[in-house]
Amino acid sequence: MAPVRKTTHSLKTAPRRSTRRATPKRWSQRVTKQSDALDLKQGVFKLTSAKKIAASLKRSAEHSSRRKAGAYRSALSMLTFYINRAGKALPKTERTRLERAKVELKRAFGRE
Repeated sequence: MAPVRKTTHSLKTAPRRSTRRATPKRWSQRVTKQSDALDLKQGVFKLTSAKKIAASLKRSAEHSSRRKAGAYRSALSMLTFYINRAGKALPKTERTRLERAKVELKRAFGRE
């Protein structure tokens, strides 16, 4: 049997310092900031009226240089993304307002 070696270094090590930039905690946050979907106005989903939300999304979609799809498709996908990511944590009143915003978005783009 081979003799057991004792190590001279301490088992405790200093915490490593990361050289990478801090990344967003959630992947959905990263998608919202870095995706090629839209440049959204901050707080757009917290607006009080479904018409205001739809108008803001339409304006953002039409003026965005980051989108790859059509304006309507990009705006609707961002709204759906927000609703889906909020999941069960989204209050019923807010969910209802966002679902109405989908209908208003269709009207705004003439897709009724």
